[in-house]
Amino acid sequence: MAIPKAHYSLAILVILFVVSNSQTVCNPECKAKEPFNCDNSLTFNRTGFPKNFTFGAATSAYQIEGAAHRALNGWDYYTHRYPERVPDRSSGDVACDSYDLYKEDVKLLKRLKVQAYRLSIAWSRVLPKGRLIGGVDENGITYYNNLINELKANGIEPFVTIFHWDVPQTLEDEYGGFLSPRIVEDFKNYSELLFQRFGDRVKFWITLNQPYSLASKGYGDGSYPPGRCTGCEFGGDSGTEPYIVAHHQLLAHAEAVSLYRKRYQKFQGGKIGTTLIGRWFTPLNETSDQDQAAAKRAFQFFVGWFLDPLVYGEYPMIMRLLVGDRLPKFTPQESDLVKGSLDFLGLNYYVTQYATDAPPPLPTQPNALTDARVTLGCVLSFFLLQAPSFVYYPPGFRQILNHIKDNYQNPLTYITENGVSDYGNLTLPNALADNGRIQNHCSHLSCLKCSIEDGCNVAGYFAWSLMDNYEFGNGYTLRFGMNWVNFTNPADRRQKDSAKWYSRFVAE
Repeated sequence: MAIPKAHYSLAILVILFVVSNSQTVCNPECKAKEPFNCDNSLTFNRTGFPKNFTFGAATSAYQIEGAAHRALNGWDYYTHRYPERVPDRSSGDVACDSYDLYKEDVKLLKRLKVQAYRLSIAWSRVLPKGRLIGGVDENGITYYNNLINELKANGIEPFVTIFHWDVPQTLEDEYGGFLSPRIVEDFKNYSELLFQRFGDRVKFWITLNQPYSLASKGYGDGSYPPGRCTGCEFGGDSGTEPYIVAHHQLLAHAEAVSLYRKRYQKFQGGKIGTTLIGRWFTPLNETSDQDQAAAKRAFQFFVGWFLDPLVYGEYPMIMRLLVGDRLPKFTPQESDLVKGSLDFLGLNYYVTQYATDAPPPLPTQPNALTDARVTLGCVLSFFLLQAPSFVYYPPGFRQILNHIKDNYQNPLTYITENGVSDYGNLTLPNALADNGRIQNHCSHLSCLKCSIEDGCNVAGYFAWSLMDNYEFGNGYTLRFGMNWVNFTNPADRRQKDSAKWYSRFVAE
């Protein structure tokens, strides 16, 4: 999870907007208005959700495992090449040391009383060269077998993400990773290896995590590996490469889904989908037709960029109009392959932002980050926690889910991430007394309950995160966990108040 810093100049406007509008955004009968008053698990708990609704927690491999006993990936290379780009100059070399402490991870999950755990596989841990021809690391396979078996033995369903931004460095060196169409076949083969080795126990597969982030940050502004952009040290073209990388991610996803459905789904009995960024936008001036249009464009360039092809087989019309020939085109065969390649949709929701109309960018400086012709303002907020970059607006959660229901055939959906951060340097007592995180989760769950009553087809909620971990782009300066981790001695983990609350909520 990573969120850009807020624009503080609009903070007062945000507060005024929320106070004046929050009363009508969510149905009061759903207890989804400010103040939410939802943190008493005796009066608001899982019994308000469908009986088969899944509650879980989430992490990703690079953020928790550490780099021991695996080959390098793009994040290893990037954080060591550019330590100054991370506020505390840190890396995920050790993180939570979950490679050695995976049984302790499962104990945390048991203590949370969750039914499921969203984890990711480190591509370079099972395929050191990134490709089958380079050989399989059986030690890596054994590690994930042990973790999956430990989860199953404790009654916890694994939801496995195949790719969470950690491209094997060998593939970056050999052909440029997701810039090359060669990645599609290698990703399909990597996915099949996982289906073969783990599919007898894994029933939920997520091909990609937030493909928008890899495309826009890795190739639009260079703030993520491989650090490419117009004017970046490693070169790049911010006007074309993000779209190429997004296109290859969609094709890689679709090929993996097609293979799974043909060869494995029938006898393994699983489901396969992907996880998209769940950003919502509201016009800065609600009476302005231009701002209303800007908010719609922002959604299409963040979410529709991927969701339109997955549901309808083509990029959004507004993207085709504004991006023109820089936007790749699906062949008829590719369109058929991508369209409908979802058994379920994963959605990571954190924030809602203001959007206002912006003038067209200079034609001589095309950039995927400005093609939408939108200026994004600060994040709407009910609550301001210790880390002012991470504020949140629960009604936007309901709004995006209803928009997807009404415009994208109401897909079966899992909320694969939702959470909020504190600063990483809080004293231990202050870090453990994280009432703000309780308010984040309960308020979003209140609006999620509203959404389900609206008819949104949502089947599960995964809190981000099981524990404090390495936060992409921010190192250890931010903590999202419901469990505290001592990063100088990762075996030292402590329950925060939010973990105690969540376990009560889930258990009721």
